[in-house]
Amino acid sequence: MQKLEFPKEFVWGTATAAYQIEGSPKEDGKGESIWDRFSHTRGKIRTKETGDIACDHYKRYKEDIALMAELGYSAYRFSVSWPRIMPNGKGPVQKRGMDFYDRLVDELKQKNIEPFLTLYHWDLPQKLQEEGGWLNRDTASYFADYTEEMVKKLGDRVKFWITLNEPWIFTVLGYFLGVHAPGLRKIFRFYKVAHNVLLAHGLSLAKIRAVNKSVRVGITNALSPVHSHRLDKYSHSVTIANAVMNRLWMDPIFLKKYPTAIERKVLAQNKGDIHPEDMKIISAPIDFLGVNNYSRTIIKPLPIPVYPFVPVTAFYPGVKLTEMGWEVYPDGLYQILKWIKEEYGNPPVYITENGVAYKDKLENTKISDPERIDFLKKYLSSVHRAILEGADVRGYFVWSFMDNFEWAEGNAKTFGLVHIDRTSSDLKRYAKDSAYWYSDVIKQNGFQF
Repeated sequence: MQKLEFPKEFVWGTATAAYQIEGSPKEDGKGESIWDRFSHTRGKIRTKETGDIACDHYKRYKEDIALMAELGYSAYRFSVSWPRIMPNGKGPVQKRGMDFYDRLVDELKQKNIEPFLTLYHWDLPQKLQEEGGWLNRDTASYFADYTEEMVKKLGDRVKFWITLNEPWIFTVLGYFLGVHAPGLRKIFRFYKVAHNVLLAHGLSLAKIRAVNKSVRVGITNALSPVHSHRLDKYSHSVTIANAVMNRLWMDPIFLKKYPTAIERKVLAQNKGDIHPEDMKIISAPIDFLGVNNYSRTIIKPLPIPVYPFVPVTAFYPGVKLTEMGWEVYPDGLYQILKWIKEEYGNPPVYITENGVAYKDKLENTKISDPERIDFLKKYLSSVHRAILEGADVRGYFVWSFMDNFEWAEGNAKTFGLVHIDRTSSDLKRYAKDSAYWYSDVIKQNGFQF
């Protein structure tokens, strides 16, 4: 055993998302989001639940922040609900909604917790969806307008801003497979959605720079190494899969172009809708990259020219799967960090999500979750290895601070360091053993491994 120590200024935090924790879907004039609509649509949520209550964080944020402070967590990544600020996605600001985030940030600062604010974590205003959502180029401009209002209000206290969370995930699940909101299957318009989303990032970034040049801005991408289910086989499918899942969201920002392997398809699906200045807007320099990683992606080829691959579940002797069915593969995070360093000029990186869903059992107000601790140790050791080899990793956020509404899975999958007792009327919070272990990691700026 040895102690793995992290850089002196390393940031340690936890993360959540507005729809997954806030509840109060109509409180203080909030507008409907695509997830409000989707979760109330029959057959969309595995457990038949909605996010109407979630963790009731909207009414209990002070209690939750007090618990963060008690545990010694020094940073908190949260998202703002766009329809809470602009109920219709555009037009006048709903002051009561804005005031909530004003109070939230003040409470974090008072407890010496550094806020990392994500502007979009999947809850698009339903009114904008009815105008085409991310298929409509205008949505990118509306997102920039919303961004401007947020930075004007909170830019004096929030130093770290993230434009979008996991564009690959919300586009593929929401517009390609249709299993997440808004539940569409627009296979042959997927790259149009992708371009509009990337444009939204660029326009949002420009607004932030115009309003407040002192803040730091980035984007969070879900990145995972792509491997074939048979070694040294199907290299073409791996190349295409990597281009769609990873490079599509990285190359435009860092290399000012779409990935060579899929560029023709991107241009064909957009058919003149890409303006000459778009790539310049999208590729404006960012201050940091957020990386979300949970596993690797194993693919098999498909006989479909447009998308010639399909992800498959890892299956081999000794494989360990989480409750989500994801392979525990800590080396994947190391591989991604090494790839970013070598391919994109070693930008500053924050691991904005990493964590695991396991079944937890509350016994006498305690939850023992050694599997989660083991998972976090292994993934953090991969981060440490990448740092030793020169990757500019500056922080790490556990997903998530507390058990929450896990999208189409409902409340059944629990990622939190803090348990929410859904059998109690007051949704009582209980810190798991992993929450206390993480507190010790932060105090020591490292851990024994």
